[in-house]
Amino acid sequence: MRVLIAEDLALLRDGLTRLLRDNDFEVVDAVADGDALVRAAGRERPDIAIVDIRLPPTFRDEGLRAALELRSSLPEMAILVVSQYVEHAYATELLAAGGGGVGYLLKDRIMNVDEFVDAVRRVAEGGTALDPEVVAQLFSRRRAKGPLQRLTPRELEVLGLMAEGRSNAAIASALVLTVGAVEKHIAGIFAKLQLPQTASDHRRVLAVLAYLQQD
Repeated sequence: MRVLIAEDLALLRDGLTRLLRDNDFEVVDAVADGDALVRAAGRERPDIAIVDIRLPPTFRDEGLRAALELRSSLPEMAILVVSQYVEHAYATELLAAGGGGVGYLLKDRIMNVDEFVDAVRRVAEGGTALDPEVVAQLFSRRRAKGPLQRLTPRELEVLGLMAEGRSNAAIASALVLTVGAVEKHIAGIFAKLQLPQTASDHRRVLAVLAYLQQD
């Protein structure tokens, strides 16, 4: 699996490179700004780009802008953005195009190597990986009105874990439920949100994210 990194801090950039190579990823390049990211992506065509939202020269949203450009020009390439803070507007903009192969994690999550590596693989394979804090903010902005009010507290927990990109088995483990119970909760969620049911966990997660993007 081929990875491109865009991170301005040399120490973190080098650390990510070593971490990924130690876990059998091929790091094709590691750059420090958005322009270099776009050039390297066009040249190397990686499976996934890991991008810091705030890059030089202004350290505002250059990384996000470059990531959105790549989502448009290289839609087959997965994007995992990382940030020091939860920035709701950026998360919404990144997800607005829909489709899989996208993730948004806080940098603190990198410290948990196993979870971070799993998230990189999941996004690179076309899945999703939303930081629990990002999911919580997306939900909090929508609980006051609309279809989410129809969900029980347990269904909201299941929906949040689905949005993070977890499988039914992982949700069952996290909530100490049987897989059958999780499947029943998911069926209830889709019925209440009027979202189509499919046999694919990945497609169900994307449907939930599409719902969360709606105004």
